[in-house]
Amino acid sequence: MADLSTVILAIIIGTLAAIVYSLRILVLVERRIARIDKHIEMMAEKIVLEEKQVLQEESKIEKKEDKIQKREDRIEKMVKKRR
Repeated sequence: MADLSTVILAIIIGTLAAIVYSLRILVLVERRIARIDKHIEMMAEKIVLEEKQVLQEESKIEKKEDKIQKREDRIEKMVKKRR
């Protein structure tokens, strides 16, 4: 009878140890996923900032193109008037 109780107790303790170990692994995996998620968020923020910079630069270039086009139009008008 004592042997059976010892075996049952050993099985219960082993099962509890396995559950505790599994929970430990789950916590470690959760932390790793949280770090990965944080890195993804940081990368997304950098991409948004770069996109804003690109859009600003694009706007500047378009304004310069408009100025150049206006100058070309004025020069073309002046040339036509002289003819």
